[in-house]
Amino acid sequence: MNEKDYMYKVTAAGRVNIIGEHIDYCGGSVMPAALSLKNTVLVRPNGTDKINIKWSTLPDEVSIDINSPQSYLDIKYGNYQAACVAELKKEGVKIVGCDMYQDCTVPFGSGLSSSAAIEVSTIGALCAVARVHIPPEKIALIAQRAEHSLGVNCGIMDQYASACGKKNSVMLLDCNTLNCEYLPLVLGKYSLVIADCKKPHKLTESKYNERRAETEEALEVLGKKLNVTCLAQITPKKFEECADMLAPTIKKRVRHVVNECERVRQSVAALKAGDIVTLGKLLNESHLSLKDDFEVTGRELDALAFAAQSHPSCIGSRMVGGGFGGCTISLVETVGVQDFKAYVSKKYHESTGYNAEFYSADIADGLTITECGK
Repeated sequence: MNEKDYMYKVTAAGRVNIIGEHIDYCGGSVMPAALSLKNTVLVRPNGTDKINIKWSTLPDEVSIDINSPQSYLDIKYGNYQAACVAELKKEGVKIVGCDMYQDCTVPFGSGLSSSAAIEVSTIGALCAVARVHIPPEKIALIAQRAEHSLGVNCGIMDQYASACGKKNSVMLLDCNTLNCEYLPLVLGKYSLVIADCKKPHKLTESKYNERRAETEEALEVLGKKLNVTCLAQITPKKFEECADMLAPTIKKRVRHVVNECERVRQSVAALKAGDIVTLGKLLNESHLSLKDDFEVTGRELDALAFAAQSHPSCIGSRMVGGGFGGCTISLVETVGVQDFKAYVSKKYHESTGYNAEFYSADIADGLTITECGK
């Protein structure tokens, strides 16, 4: 593969969510950041009615007919790209036959949103060869619809962070209105450490969609009494007043959403005040809520987070992403990071038999489109 053989280079980021898990589809505010782990697409027009795709990590090659992208949604490789083509066509964008080379450094199944990075970069590449400009915010919405068409009823956070992230900043994204504030990520003497439990997961095979259905059921019950349009609008006080209207399991789900929204508000204040210790405490609380009330962690993620929390240099750790596997993030004193990794690796392996993997990543820009050779 020679980059100079292509016309455009398009990248989109994986993401890490500092706090605000499983509340994006409930209209909550979240705090994601784009990562330097990304999906890169090299693309050139080929003068045909086919999109030919190659991957750096696969021997497979796939050709998608631009006239019938929906017929490719069930293929093993290329289904994300086909879904993006289909959604762009619904937007009235002219699809140009092209050759794509895709290279993803976001670990698959890690909870760092490889799917969003693939969707956003593919849409960006298709727009580039068609010489069509679509704002990153709209690309994120199209990418979200593409994921929905593949069976994952996700919120907007992953695609929005992948498309719209900014270097060295976290986003305070209101998932109800899409208002977005960028906050400098200044951690002082602490570092953000990402660890993968190495238990593969796939959201369409997990209980992710079940959790979303449970929150929708709760909104149907509570919305009539509280006159709210999303669960994130319910305050902790209002929840306590109405909690008995809900079945026990549904009550736990809503308690997580309401309290996680409050933790996001407290985290913003802590970050703005430079109070990273409080931010770490909120990460710990978030993990417990995801474990006990939302029940999306599992044995491996719990073992990894609790191993991290027990290290003296760590001030907070929690799972990130959809759950049921994937990654944790931890706030760790920078001088203790290497000892932290060794300690957590040993303790985690003793608990689960898995070997954790740690990722080095910076907070980076989201979608980028450049002409090759420039």
